[in-house]
Amino acid sequence: MPKRHARRAVTRSLLKRQIRGALHRHAGTLPAGLWLVRLRAGFAVAEFASARSDALAAAAAAELDGLLGRGGR
Repeated sequence: MPKRHARRAVTRSLLKRQIRGALHRHAGTLPAGLWLVRLRAGFAVAEFASARSDALAAAAAAELDGLLGRGGR
């Protein structure tokens, strides 16, 4: 998780936990192998004012579930 996209450690930790949780939820549908998850763009500070907000956690979980759901096909 690069600092240029998620500057605060609490935000990076939140995203790492969300990634681990999503991989665990989709473990049965994903093909075997190593998976790499990259944060390619930062989150809008205006939309997610808190470094550890419930809105950010929900948005990250929804996006990860969508991506991993497609990866299982």
